[in-house]
Order: sequence, then C-alpha cells, then structure tokens
Amino acid sequence: MLRFDSVGRSEVGLVRGNNEDSGFAGPSLLLVADGVGGAAAGEVASATAAYVTSALAMADPEADVLDLLERAARLVHDQLRVGTDQDPSRAGMGTTWTALLTDGHRVALGHVGDSRAYRLRDGELVQVTHDHTFVQTLVDQGLLSRAEARRHPRKNVVLQAFDGAHPVQPDVLLVDVRVGDRLLICSDGLTDLVEDTVIRACLEPAGPAEAVDRLVAAALAAGGVDNVTCVVCDVVDAPRLVPDGLRLGALGDPALVVDPAAVHA
Repeated sequence: MLRFDSVGRSEVGLVRGNNEDSGFAGPSLLLVADGVGGAAAGEVASATAAYVTSALAMADPEADVLDLLERAARLVHDQLRVGTDQDPSRAGMGTTWTALLTDGHRVALGHVGDSRAYRLRDGELVQVTHDHTFVQTLVDQGLLSRAEARRHPRKNVVLQAFDGAHPVQPDVLLVDVRVGDRLLICSDGLTDLVEDTVIRACLEPAGPAEAVDRLVAAALAAGGVDNVTCVVCDVVDAPRLVPDGLRLGALGDPALVVDPAAVHA
C-alpha cells in the first residue's frame, strides 16, 4: 500500500514578524496553506484550512480521496465565512490550499492558489500543481516564459484563494504517484526565492528530513522575505498507519481554528 514517509518544517523567515503558513505532514496527508490578511487573520485562515482537511482525513480514513478533498474545500470556504462574520476585523483574510491525500492505492490532489506540489522521480522534478496566478495565465497564453514570470511585478497576484466571500473552483484530481517518488509541498516563501533547479538539488539527499532542512536553508539564504513551509515525503510500500501527523506553523495553535467542532466525518 502507498504510504507517505513525511517530514515538514515551517519558519517565519528573516523579515516577517509572524507565521501565516500552516502545514501538515502525515502518513496519508501532506498539506500546506499560506494565509494572508491583517490582524492575525492570515494565521486564522491557514490554520482553519489545514485543520478542516486534516481532521476530515483522520475522522474518515476510508473515504474516497476525491470526495473528501471536495468536502474539505466546501467546509474551508464555509468556515472562513463564519470566521469573518464572527469577527469583522478578519475581513480580507484568505489562504492558499494544497494537499495530497492517499487511501493506500490512489493519490488525490486538492489545490487552490500558488502554493505548489512537486514530484521527484528518477532525478526529474515535475510541478504537479498549476498556479492560480495572474502571471501563470500569461505563461499559459505564451506571453511570458517561466523565467520572466518569476521577475514580473505582479507575480504575487493570486486569482483564487479561500476567503469565505468569493466562490472558488479548486483543482481536485488524481495524480500519478508511485512507490519510490519523493513529493514536496511548499509555500511561495520557497518558490518565489529558489529556482526549481536548486529545489531539485535540495530534494536529492538521502532522507526527507535533510531535504526539508536544505530547502528552508536555501529560502533563508535567498533573503527569507516570507514565511517558508516545506513538507517532503518518500512514497513507500508499507502498511497503513493511524492518519495523524505533524502540525506545522499556525496549525500548531488550536485557538486559531475558527470552529473545530464544525468538522464531522
């Protein structure tokens, strides 16, 4: 059966005063959510998105992976709306959401925004997410190269994010993942600063823990201007484990979750 041998790390960086990223690294779920918004609202948005998804996955480990991610996306939207209704100072909060979930046989991707998932197989690094950004639309239209997009003044304009106010159309699909693959999910605190060639080189050491440390170090060495969160796993053939995991960044503070009781299997 497919299982994730995963490690994660989330750092504030060298410029920001707080961490608005959340992450989860477990044997069946990998997730990164990158929050935005003032008055601590970015932390609320990302922690709520990460909690909703991880709690649903733990509560219903036999669920269809595509259906569970669809349910998680709907509940994240609803919970952010509730959170803003409860505290109007949170208006404008939002979060990206990128998750990989396995039932032991299939792996599903849920994705909104510009956090990314990558697959390293036989030395080849492939981005398995598609950025929901203004510059990505220009790349898709052939108006910009990927290299030009990295330097574009509007590279951080995100076209889709969970904010509880505007409907989103998440990418929810099955992805090609095999035993022996190495997977990475990360916030743009890594990818805005570190080229894919460097990411690939950081991912190639012996174990996921060393890869995570190298990735975070590369982001900090490049300026560390944003929070950076990286979750790395090796895909192994092994028995299923209890679907708990490591909680990263803002997800480590339960008080930031809008309403934990709203999650039901």
